[in-house]
Amino acid sequence: MAKQLRFNSVFDIIGPVMVGPSSSHTAGAARIGKVVREIFGEAPTRVDIYLYESFAKTYRGHGTDVALVGGLLGMGPDDPRLPDSLKIAHERGIKVTFVPKSDKVDHPNTAKIMLQTPKRSMTVTGVSIGGGNIQISEINGFKLSLTMGTPTFITVHRDVPGMIARATDLLSANGVNIGTMTVTREAKGEQAIMVMEVDERRPDLVAQLKAMPHVDNATYFE
Repeated sequence: MAKQLRFNSVFDIIGPVMVGPSSSHTAGAARIGKVVREIFGEAPTRVDIYLYESFAKTYRGHGTDVALVGGLLGMGPDDPRLPDSLKIAHERGIKVTFVPKSDKVDHPNTAKIMLQTPKRSMTVTGVSIGGGNIQISEINGFKLSLTMGTPTFITVHRDVPGMIARATDLLSANGVNIGTMTVTREAKGEQAIMVMEVDERRPDLVAQLKAMPHVDNATYFE
């Protein structure tokens, strides 16, 4: 039996509403930046953006640079402020550096984004897979494959005993089944990340995850 394709919106078929010349280089880049900002949970003070293959070659001409930074500022692909994102980031005191790389990667539209504040940091790799759609392929060096097509909770938390149990107990108590779960940490007792792909759409639970002790941020994606 052929696998049934699921489209979340008409934009999955005809393409996104966006500011810029390319759905992969502009709309997809803006979405990468926005998702990375949501996972991080706060405005960074410094961002280092490593660009690979096609992104590295054309990021200025295709607006990938302004799109990534616009997304990191919370803008969507259709935000009219997107062309001014570099200026806005500077005005907000965010230092942004772009680093084109010659390394070969699995997909030509790849960006690795390193975010920092005085207290914490995170590295997320995003891929623009076409038509404005994206995939998150790595968080803090941990390989994963998030296409944002499955209900997913992501927590950024302190690595202390009981965190996994608290999160799974919360979902279980609300009748939410976990399909896949991955946990990674920087080091014992340091920052950790939990990714839970679930079977039910329950965005209302993200506030309860965020309110748990030792959680820096929790996000929900579909």
